[in-house]
Parts: sequence; C-alpha cells; structure tokens
Amino acid sequence: MLSLATVGYLAVVGWVTLGPQPINTGNGYWLWRALRFFSSHESTRWLTYQRVEFLSNVAMFVPIGIFFVLLFGRRLWFLGVISGVLLTLTIEFAQRFIPGRVSDVRDLLANSLGTVVGVLVALVLTQAKARRLRIQRA
Repeated sequence: MLSLATVGYLAVVGWVTLGPQPINTGNGYWLWRALRFFSSHESTRWLTYQRVEFLSNVAMFVPIGIFFVLLFGRRLWFLGVISGVLLTLTIEFAQRFIPGRVSDVRDLLANSLGTVVGVLVALVLTQAKARRLRIQRA
C-alpha cells in the first residue's frame, strides 16, 4: 500500500512539474488577489509570490522525503535525500525542453530542502518504534 501511495504521489508531482503549463496559470487570479491583499497589510507584506512559490516547492517535496524513508528504512535515510535530489534534478532538466516551463535553481534548492525536511520528519516520527524494536532485540 505504501508503494502504491508513493507512486501515486510521484505521479501527481510529475503532472504538476512536467505538465504543459505551470500549475499557477489556471487559478492565478485567486493567487494574485490573495497576494495583493497580503501586500496591503504591513504584517503580511513579506508574503510575496517568490516566497509562496519557494515554500510551495518545499512543501511539495516533504512527502517525498517521508515516503522514501518509510520505503527504504531509517538506516538508509540518506537514500531518501539522494533520491529526492535526483528527482528534482531530473525535473529541472526536463523542464528546459518543455514549452512554457522554466528550469530554475531556486526550485532545485526548494525541492531538495523539502526532501530533507521530509526525511527529518519521518526519522522523528519513526524514532519511538525504532527504539522499541531495539529494546525487544536486546
């Protein structure tokens, strides 16, 4: 079941990142309206399109880090990081050849950061179970 969920999520990421149009083109009106609202208030003026896009890229790859740790196991956590970075490198390379898409090093950084955050979240969430298993083996 975990493998199926991982493949499904990777398919969604592929659709979002490699589709013919960026995901924000269809609903851009609402995004720009919200950003205009936030920019008109001093306390939320920092919330720019670039920051929303960066944080969205981070958030999109957090589940990938989690899925990979759950699939590979805690001891091989680094494979989750490597796989996430290779995935985003592949996406950014492919986007260079898709009309309407732009390859951006900031996306590479954000996606890689998201993978690392996901790996860390998975390690923290599975720590108690790993400890119980070590105690049972001892």
